Amino acid sequence: MYLRQASRLLRPAPIPSLRRAASTTRPQGLAQILQKNPDDVVITYAKRTAIGRAFKGQYKDIPVDELLHALFKAALADSKLDPSKIDDICVGTCHPPSPLYISRAAALAAGIPPEVPISTVNRLCSSGLMAVRNIAHHIKAGEALIGVAAAAESMSNNPRPTPEVVDHISGHPHANDCIQPMGWTSERVADDFNVPREKQDEIAFLSHTRASEAVSKGIFSEEIIPIELRGQIATIDDTVRPGVTLEKLKTLKPAFPQWEPSTTTAGNASGIGDGAGLCILTTRENAEKEGMPILGKWVGSSVVGVPPRYMGISPAYAIPKLLQQYGLNKEEVDIYEASIAILCINEAFASQFVYCVDELGIPIEKINPNGGAIAISHPVGMTGIRQIITGLAELRRRNERVLCTSMCIGSGMGAASIVVNETLS
Repeated sequence: MYLRQASRLLRPAPIPSLRRAASTTRPQGLAQILQKNPDDVVITYAKRTAIGRAFKGQYKDIPVDELLHALFKAALADSKLDPSKIDDICVGTCHPPSPLYISRAAALAAGIPPEVPISTVNRLCSSGLMAVRNIAHHIKAGEALIGVAAAAESMSNNPRPTPEVVDHISGHPHANDCIQPMGWTSERVADDFNVPREKQDEIAFLSHTRASEAVSKGIFSEEIIPIELRGQIATIDDTVRPGVTLEKLKTLKPAFPQWEPSTTTAGNASGIGDGAGLCILTTRENAEKEGMPILGKWVGSSVVGVPPRYMGISPAYAIPKLLQQYGLNKEEVDIYEASIAILCINEAFASQFVYCVDELGIPIEKINPNGGAIAISHPVGMTGIRQIITGLAELRRRNERVLCTSMCIGSGMGAASIVVNETLS
């Protein structure tokens, strides 16, 4: 297709042979991924808050600690988990100051005992996924039996700070690229890989339409846990705009006119928002022993780096790497197509999303079936966990099995994960 020839301008080195740790056995192929073993890491709870529009929405005055506190309280009550049984908590968040202190304070104030430790992780747009990954790894290593992965971001209160480095570091071309604004990277992808404004607006319109339909049908209600904040209860994303038309999208002015080709707009880029999400993880054996519902099985994840100026194309490399790790190589087209029921790729910008969809060659019907970040918004630290929560809920509705999530990551990285739906009827 029209992007493929341009994509030859950038080809990272081939993925090296992957070394397997001596203490682990990675499943290979769909049959092994779907097997049920006592030591599987499983997800027994997965909920998120509604998302608020940054600066104008329902959480515009709510800091991250207050958002996390409300989520911890609601999730503990809803899941009926005894907090004294939690062995570890990991919170993905990017921009609030003193993130560990405020996360620990929120957990303690929510009734989680002082004996339960907590950590935070910041890998920008993948932070929520990294929180799930970290807890899964702790459980797999035998260092925890029950863990909580959470993620939260308030773009209203803590917008992206401008990175600052010393002159001799910023003089390095890749280093200088990696601290540039995200909008600049969107325009680099659009320009160097020939992604026209028309195509960006079309894919954005699809996201807006899908999300609007999902909200009108109440589809997201299954994954949203109501939280009470300052006397108000939030239950619906206020970020999704009904009635968006392609004609209207085409009239929007460039968001970054200072950078050619100036194709990114407020309508074809992810919105900024506020929100939080939480997953409870344990082993299959313990879940069955404790009578905890098993919603999903954590399979694994991948992370990659790409040239920072092309940050947005990284899902096109993270996903093939992940599939290779688990014996679902893209060359095995039948297995590849049959095994992945839903793919959630973060829509940071339409430019990079169009590139990734084209490069991966996956039918758009499988990708973000209820819209993505262009419509729902992208609370940076939360997105990685939201994709898992949203994806598992959609698999349950469809009675299908395998979810793959992926996102580009500021500074020039990408990540992906595979999760299996365990609620098939």
